[in-house]
Amino acid sequence: MAPHVVGESLKGAVFCAAIMKRIGFEVSPDCSEKRGDIIQAIKFNNPESLIAFCQGIQKGSPVDAFVTPEPWDMPGYDSRVIMAAGAFVQGSSIELSADAPMKPPYIAYMQGGLVYEHVKLGVLIALQMMVNRGIIKL
Repeated sequence: MAPHVVGESLKGAVFCAAIMKRIGFEVSPDCSEKRGDIIQAIKFNNPESLIAFCQGIQKGSPVDAFVTPEPWDMPGYDSRVIMAAGAFVQGSSIELSADAPMKPPYIAYMQGGLVYEHVKLGVLIALQMMVNRGIIKL
C-alpha cells in the first residue's frame, strides 16, 4: 500500500505545482521536474496569500476542517509560523499538510495526501479561499 500512497501524494504535488504556476506563483519543483520527495514549495511573496492558502488546505482536511490556522510564535523558529494539518495522525508527513514561516519570500511547503483527490480538493479550496478574499482572480 505504501508505494500507492506515495504515488498519490506525488500526483497531488504535481497538480499543485501545475495549477499554482499557471496562475502566476513560483513553484519548486516545477510540475515537469523530476521529484526527490513529496514536498511542494509555493512562493507567495506576501503574507495574505500564504495565510489564505494554508487556511484553505486546513478547510479541505478530513479532521479539524473547522479550525482556522493562524501564524504564531512557535518555539525553535526565528519567525512566526503557520501550520495547516487536519490529519488523523499528528505529525504525519504523508497526510496532507501545509506550513510556512511568516517571512519573505513567504514560501509554503505543502506535502502529503493519502489520495490524489484529497490533495486536489485541498488545493482547490485554498484557491477558492484566495479568490474569496480578492487575492487572485481566476
